[in-house]
Amino acid sequence: MQVVQLSYPNQITSEQLTGPYSLALGFFDGVHRGHQAVINKAKEKAEETGTKLAVMTFDPHPSIVLGQSKEKVFYITPLQQKITILEESGVDTLFVVRFTSDFAQLSPEEFVQLFIKDLGVQHVTAGFDYTFGRKGSGTMTDMPALCGEDITVQVVEKQIEDDEKISSTRIRTLLKEGNLKEVHALLGRPYRTPGVVVHGDKRGRTIGFPTANVQADEGSFIPANGVYVVKVRVQQEWFVGVCNIGYKPTFKNPNEKNLTIEVHIVDFDKNIYGEAVAIDWYDWVRPEQKFNGIEALVAQLTKDKQAAIDFFKEAE
Repeated sequence: MQVVQLSYPNQITSEQLTGPYSLALGFFDGVHRGHQAVINKAKEKAEETGTKLAVMTFDPHPSIVLGQSKEKVFYITPLQQKITILEESGVDTLFVVRFTSDFAQLSPEEFVQLFIKDLGVQHVTAGFDYTFGRKGSGTMTDMPALCGEDITVQVVEKQIEDDEKISSTRIRTLLKEGNLKEVHALLGRPYRTPGVVVHGDKRGRTIGFPTANVQADEGSFIPANGVYVVKVRVQQEWFVGVCNIGYKPTFKNPNEKNLTIEVHIVDFDKNIYGEAVAIDWYDWVRPEQKFNGIEALVAQLTKDKQAAIDFFKEAE
């Protein structure tokens, strides 16, 4: 997949453009099933017209630049992860537009001229609620007239799951609640957190439950505290695991707020410090809790491990 970085004013060269393109437009954070519907429609048009499938996304999130969010913005899929997912989806070209204050001031007409017509786009696909141009003043109702006769436009209707729109906002809320099973359903795949194994206090090894202490990649969102059924990718191989997110209250002073992500990998006994790993989250097991002694902790960890094993056996 070709990744083309764009900015305003454009500094793109003709050698970077390999169209004509069937273009899917959107921010696509999460690349969830609603986004997939848009990309698949663009893909169908690309196959029908013999054009290349292109996706246009934006970085950073517009609310960061425009100051619209009172809360810290987190990404369901940070840019590099989004690139990987789109490449695996068969996208030919990814346009990553730098979202700046100047870019945000473009009129809808200017946006269409510079970022659609000038790129050699022949077909545009976007969701029903996609907006563009200054203050989102351009809508998909306006797009056909702005594009003219040479560019066709397709609007993808609202995608629904359980009588509610599939959206990035909905998924973020579910992540904050720790509802990874529903997140999985809306994404069409498990939620994934990439990271690196770092040194921890190694206490798990002394009680028969060695854990990998994972430092998540910057920009990744960590689900709600608790214990989860997961799979962990280590050296391109996937393993069943059980993961605890929290502050280890059985051992730690409650005033020490050092959040950790610790994964016990089932039937695994290798030194993997420094390894890049990925955690796929499948289901919530229980909240983090403080135990009255090591024996009670070990008994519960044994149950958690079995819950993870049973989860994947039932899924087979």
